[in-house]
Amino acid sequence: MTKSGEAPFADASAIIFGGAKGIGKAVAAEWARRGARVAVADLDHTAASETAAEIAGEGGKGLGLQVDVLSQASMEAAAREAEAAFGPPDIVMNNVGAILNGHPLDIPTEEWHRIFELNYFSVVRSNAIFLPAMLARSSGHVVNTASFAGLYPYAAGRIPYASSKAAVISMSENLALLLEPKGVRVSCLVSGPVMTSIAAGMKDWTPDLPMYGPGSETALKNTAEVARVLADGMRDGRILIPSDPVAFDIIARRASDPDAFTRAKIAGFASGDVGMPKMG
Repeated sequence: MTKSGEAPFADASAIIFGGAKGIGKAVAAEWARRGARVAVADLDHTAASETAAEIAGEGGKGLGLQVDVLSQASMEAAAREAEAAFGPPDIVMNNVGAILNGHPLDIPTEEWHRIFELNYFSVVRSNAIFLPAMLARSSGHVVNTASFAGLYPYAAGRIPYASSKAAVISMSENLALLLEPKGVRVSCLVSGPVMTSIAAGMKDWTPDLPMYGPGSETALKNTAEVARVLADGMRDGRILIPSDPVAFDIIARRASDPDAFTRAKIAGFASGDVGMPKMG
């Protein structure tokens, strides 16, 4: 099942927070195929255990763990279980995320806090748990999941989500500045449109507000493809790893005239173009 000798996965211990479904599940399977022992940590313990069993069924090593990333104690307990099974984690992925839709004035302050607690502060808690040991041994790899919504403006109906993902991108890039000279790698998966169930439980706070998308130049990807893109990017030592390289074309266009880019989005929305991606 494994491809021997492929860094950073061969014989590595990994833990994925939010690893039971969607992108996290696909990443867990991909890393296991490349030789990692993967602890799948998720609020849904049944789904985490099923993902771990699927990894084992393909000849890999997986472990399902229950975790609540809103709790430092719960994350610490998951870390201890993962280490007891597979050794100190060499790779930690912070993949938990929550989404919503609504006009910002319709979204309660408590909901803004919840989104940031799940999407951003779960990473802060993870760093506090895993970075000390990684720095002590001068090795390790931190992987955070962000979104195209944090790279450039389009998610006018998901401003708490977009803001939290922009914060994750900034954190990741600045962590790389600090940690890479000390032997600890940092990668940020910047996910565009992906076929997952994340929107299934999404709450709409504003009736009839469109679900604005990242643009018709983007394409809807499947989770297995995104997992391969991430793993290849990690292998190649990349920091920002977009699920679709078109993201870099878009931000280059934005960089040439940020105001014109934003106003073009405004005009597009006004004309009825809500930026939906193309299929495949």
